[in-house]
Amino acid sequence: MKQVNTRYITCAGDAAGREALKEAAGLLRSGALVAFPTETVYGLGANIFKEEALERIFEVKGRPQDNPLIVHLPDIQAVKEVAGDLPREAQLLAERFWPGPLTLVLKKKEKVPARVSCGLPTVAVRVPSHPMARELLVEAGVPVAAPSANISGSPSPTRAEHVWKDLSGKIEAVVDGGSCEIGLESTVLDLTRSPPVLLRPGGITVEQVEECLGIKVVISGSEKNKAPASPGVKYRHYSPEAPLYLFVGPGGTVEEKMREHLHYWLNKGYQAGIICSEENPLQYAEAVVEKLGSRRDHKQMAATLYNSLRNMEARGVEIILVEGIPEEGLGLALMNRLKKASKEIIRGK
Repeated sequence: MKQVNTRYITCAGDAAGREALKEAAGLLRSGALVAFPTETVYGLGANIFKEEALERIFEVKGRPQDNPLIVHLPDIQAVKEVAGDLPREAQLLAERFWPGPLTLVLKKKEKVPARVSCGLPTVAVRVPSHPMARELLVEAGVPVAAPSANISGSPSPTRAEHVWKDLSGKIEAVVDGGSCEIGLESTVLDLTRSPPVLLRPGGITVEQVEECLGIKVVISGSEKNKAPASPGVKYRHYSPEAPLYLFVGPGGTVEEKMREHLHYWLNKGYQAGIICSEENPLQYAEAVVEKLGSRRDHKQMAATLYNSLRNMEARGVEIILVEGIPEEGLGLALMNRLKKASKEIIRGK
């Protein structure tokens, strides 16, 4: 892979910052790869009409060739330029949740390159709410494909330094917009099927979608032999280098199981790490402990998860033990990521 000089672009809210953002937009238009912040995670952006740029996304990420890309746009009018007629459900959801962490799978227009959707007749689109992302998209003036700006399979980046660690020397620019507010990828809903199918839980909960539409949606399972209509469906994702063990069940039994397994790995001489809620009493001088937040605040836990996984890697942890949470609200999305990242799910009695 050809090495490139990666620019680190800081966009302050002044004249110099605006010029820096214009520079990043120009790079996107020209066919360069530019990582930028969204409210979910950092995205690796490419102009969808630059075939070489699209191919480089797959190359630099090591991304599976049949894993579609999400197209990021500044507003619903721009969405209409790449998607066919928006069904009523799309209009309702857009009015309620855009700009925001919701991706809709719609029928695509012929002008959208097949590489974006990996040959499928659909296109996944969203309008991000991060002010810097929206300004960049407006300035670029082109639809931007943007999967997470990391090496495929590893924890998604929620800070510019995460992107720099993974992709420096492989892409043209990283735009620093601070920490991502939500910290988990967008919810993905397929509106080409009836009833709509939830392909990936995310920052907009299933309950919110159903309340908006007034109908139940189908929650999709992993379809191993079928071309995915969305990222985050078919392949293992979000995994740190160290094996991750996920513990689920009633609180007391989970803590007991985690303690039992922690002693086992420590006695084996492994550097162990614990990722858990603030309420979990596990504290060991021999283990690295990351507290995600309160069990009552899934938003905080979600925003902290990927950074905690990356901290474990940075501190040389060899085994990671993670406390699960109830799969309701934002907890469904958080547990979706942890299950995909885990080597094994261990259930308390």
